[in-house]
Order: sequence, then structure tokens, then C-alpha cells
Amino acid sequence: MSQLARPLSVGFPRMHKEAAERRDFLPDIVARLAACGAEVAVERGIGSGMGYRDEDYSSAGATHVVDEAGAYARDVVVVLRSPEGRYDLLRPGAVLVSMLHFPTRPARVRMLERMHIDAVSLDMVADDSGRRLVENLESVAWNGVGAGFHALEGTWPDLWTQGRRPVRVTVIGAGRIGRHAVEAATKYGDAARNEAFARAGLAGVEVVTIGRNLTRDATYLRERLAATDLLVDATQRDDAATPIVPNAWLATMPGHAVVCDLVVDPYLLDATPRVVRGIEGIPQGNLDRWELPPDDPAWDDVPASIPHAVRRTVVSCYSWPGVRPEACMRVYGTQLAPILETLVAAGGISAIRADGTPEERALWRATLRRWLASGSDIGAQPVVAAI
Repeated sequence: MSQLARPLSVGFPRMHKEAAERRDFLPDIVARLAACGAEVAVERGIGSGMGYRDEDYSSAGATHVVDEAGAYARDVVVVLRSPEGRYDLLRPGAVLVSMLHFPTRPARVRMLERMHIDAVSLDMVADDSGRRLVENLESVAWNGVGAGFHALEGTWPDLWTQGRRPVRVTVIGAGRIGRHAVEAATKYGDAARNEAFARAGLAGVEVVTIGRNLTRDATYLRERLAATDLLVDATQRDDAATPIVPNAWLATMPGHAVVCDLVVDPYLLDATPRVVRGIEGIPQGNLDRWELPPDDPAWDDVPASIPHAVRRTVVSCYSWPGVRPEACMRVYGTQLAPILETLVAAGGISAIRADGTPEERALWRATLRRWLASGSDIGAQPVVAAI
């Protein structure tokens, strides 16, 4: 039974992030929620970065086209990236559905609890086997590795030289994102680039994947780094307080080598335990600027207590899927729609049962209520940034 006598209202604000962040949810998901009886409000200008108009959303079923505050003043608010600086626009008791990363954002968790926000963290929506249901890991790998090879074209003049040896790629991490990264690396991160190198008669790519049993072997890892042109971090670490590759070890890599950061862990030095980057000392990029050479100002933002004197060109983006915004949002919309339909049908989060339908169980696992009740070790484990 629904919690509300009236239809549940759902708001879709825009993401007011860096200038190159053009993603918003597409009209398709609005149509699905409207068909379920939800009253849908969208922020004026939504989707404009991808060529959509307000009329496209109204035609899909949006009842209201409103300003930013109006989009947030709803029972349920859906926005892909966490709405930093805008939490005060939410009303107490509202459901915020967003990539909130409870495990690595303890201060955010405390704030949401204090504000009485019924949050749902999209990065924690998972089925009974633990598989994430809202993710775009393939795009993380292909977009990130593609950016790595683009950077390598600038740092390694011999890349296009006839008779050169194969490109050597090391992927750290053999999980789902690592497997996508291996496939992308064998094709130079891009089908068109792969074809261009093949037409030129150049050698291909040698990819080596290493897991925990080898990253713990310092002698092996240093030798491997010395033979690596593109180093890809695709790890999900058990111990986020300790880097896998100390900054000093980057000195063993060729001068032209590029570090491809697919995980984009934050530096959370005040958390307990603290969180540091898997490749120690590297900076974090975004959709405005993801290729960071050794003299880029982003290196100055690395905390002073973190060693970062040894540098190589880094490609890093907090939102790798956003490099191709519309394709990204089609994936997310298709994945998220059944979860939101379940929430609308229930009339709100309080009616979602931990032992209910598969969609209810997946939704329950991602709630702040469940996270707080579980007494989870906040800050213990980073989450791959596949936003």
C-alpha cells in the first residue's frame, strides 16, 4: 500500500558540476515513471547539454518544468552525481537517489542522517549475488584506456615509428573493470585508433594483468613497472589506507609512460581508516581536464603529506562514463528505471521490504537506513568511481 494518498512526486534536477558535465537523465525514464503514476518535475534546461529541450520532457510525461529549487522540493529527488552544495534544497524526509558512496564519505553520511534525508546510494544497488545493478564499468574502462593511449601518442614519439616493439600495458586488478580494461587495451582503447595502427603495419599491444598475489611482491612489481608504457589502476582494494604503488616507484617507469587512473579514489586523510590513492601521489582529474602532465596545476592539489615528487603523465577522471554523455545516460536510465518504478509503486522508501521482490531487496541494500543499521565500517573500502 502506498504511503501517500496523493501520487509520489519525483524531481530531476540538473547536475551543476564542471562545464564539461553535460549529462542529465533522458526523457525515457521520465516517461516510465509518469506511466507508473508519479508526478514528475524536471529542472528547466535539463538535457540541454545533449541537445534535448524542455518540450521533450513534457511530451514524455513531465508534469512540471521548474527551477532548481522546485526540482529539489519533491518526495524523491534523482540526480546522478551527489549534489554537493545543494543538500539544503531537499526537504526533511525526502528520498535522495544519487551516487553517494557511503563507504568512503562518512561526513556525507552523518550530514544526511542529521538532515533526515532517506538517501539511496546508486553505487550500492546490488542483486542478491552482490552484483551492482547501476553501473557503467565498460565505459569507465574504454573511455579511460582510450584517454591513456591518446596521452601516450603525445609522450612517446616512437609510438608511430615503423619497427617499434609492442606497446606494454600493465593492468592492476582483475575484476570486472579490469577485464574491460584488458579488452580495451588490446585495441588501443579505441576501434578507430586500432585500425589506424593496423593499417600502418605497427606492432600491437601486450597486456599483462596482475592481482593481489603479485602486487604484494615488491621486486616483481618494480620490474614490471620498468617495462610498462601504460599503467592502468583498476583495483578494488581491501586496504585503502595503503597505496599499491609508492610514488617513488614511478621513477622506474620509462619517461614517456602514462598512468591511467580508472578508480579515482579520493584522498580522505581525516577518515578512520584514511583513504589514499592506489598509485600514490597522482592527482585527480574531471570532465573539464583529464589529461594531467607532470607540470599540470592539478599536482599542486595533492595533499602535502602525500609523496608526489615523482611524476608521470596521468589520465584521471572522476566521471569516465561522462566522456560520452548520451550513451552513458541511456545505460543508467535503463538500469535505474525498474528500481525507481519499484519505489513509486511502494509509495516511498518506508514500504520497501528487505525480504520483498528482487527490486525491493536491491533498493533496500542501497538505503542509508540499512547502512546505518548494519553498523558498516565507514571509510573502510573505496568504491570504483564509475559515475
